[in-house]
Amino acid sequence: MLHISKRAQEMPASAIRKLVPLSDAAEASGVTVYHLNVGAPDIASPACALEAVKSRAEELHHVSYTNSAGLIELRRGMVEKYYKPLGLDITTAQLLLTVGGSEAFATAMQAAAGPGEEIIVVEPFYTNYQTYAFLNGITLKAVHSDIREGFRVPDISAFEALLTPATRAVLLSNPCNPSGKLFTREEMLKIGDFCRRQDLFLICDEVYREFCYTDEPYFSALCIPGCEQNVIIVDSVSKRYNLCGSRVGCIVSRNEEVMACALKYAQARLCPPLLGQYAALGALDTPASYFKEVRDEYIRRRDCALEALNAMPGVYAPMPYGAFYTVAELPVADAGDFAKWLLTDFRDGNETLMVTPAASFYKTPGAGDSQVRIAYVLELPRLRRAMELLQKALTEYGKCQKR
Repeated sequence: MLHISKRAQEMPASAIRKLVPLSDAAEASGVTVYHLNVGAPDIASPACALEAVKSRAEELHHVSYTNSAGLIELRRGMVEKYYKPLGLDITTAQLLLTVGGSEAFATAMQAAAGPGEEIIVVEPFYTNYQTYAFLNGITLKAVHSDIREGFRVPDISAFEALLTPATRAVLLSNPCNPSGKLFTREEMLKIGDFCRRQDLFLICDEVYREFCYTDEPYFSALCIPGCEQNVIIVDSVSKRYNLCGSRVGCIVSRNEEVMACALKYAQARLCPPLLGQYAALGALDTPASYFKEVRDEYIRRRDCALEALNAMPGVYAPMPYGAFYTVAELPVADAGDFAKWLLTDFRDGNETLMVTPAASFYKTPGAGDSQVRIAYVLELPRLRRAMELLQKALTEYGKCQKR
């Protein structure tokens, strides 16, 4: 008899995508589903990115491999246009292209820790961190941040309490997926100092760096003094240029040993996608006006979603200052059951919506059970309708639970 491996059977399903079969079934039956579950923006990719793919593809005789570290012209462009504007002197040897941001943080985690070792993560956190920890036998230990405190980072004593001889790194995303939390300069300096004192890596997912809604300049982990050898950055073109499907990201570190390990992993998977790299190359010419327009649009969407959510009875969502997500606490005991019910039972004018249950963004048992992550990535008329549907659904669901 054939047997699926124990590791494969225990592999955690994607919290963000595991309800997709229910959504597909609803849409196949003619139901309109408003997708607030995934960070897939509807904003147009820069024309220069799409044009670069077209023009370069016309010159191709075949789609070949590239250097495992990625096209050197793209790496140079990222050094010049991603990091120099932040005042960071990064070389091409300190930047390696990956298959999306996902491969970048998987590689970073593998470089920092191995089977039986531990990484401290600030929760709530991007659920795929747990997936890659599982695949590599790494244990995540969570420092809890509370929704009612706007996901404020706890005192460093909370990090110190989790230290063991097996601790190898601290992992966070800034701005944070799923909460929209934007770590302050002071918070980053304290975490960096902790990592430096304890000889830990600091893995910082900066994929949403352009999506900051304060007047303060973004403070990259690469700017933390004294942590030059500790910091590993994860980045991507997916959100910055609305090029999610291009699957091009990068890992950045001044630590030569980290980058040597990253190159070995890169050689094992051969190379990043060529056409995606072409799109990323073209995107380097995106005008500043594009980023301002996108940022302004997301502020409008955020304000629309937050005003609607906090006007709903029993709902609470703190103001996010980065990314394009918010975590909302709902008047339900099991947000996972509610999210399924939205797709299987709830209809209003033959429409419903899809949200992501937040429990899998936490390690702490019970945390997030009544919360959902909402991606405010729909244009305003559709977002307003989605919020209307959510309010009606909560009312109806509450009645169903009392029967």
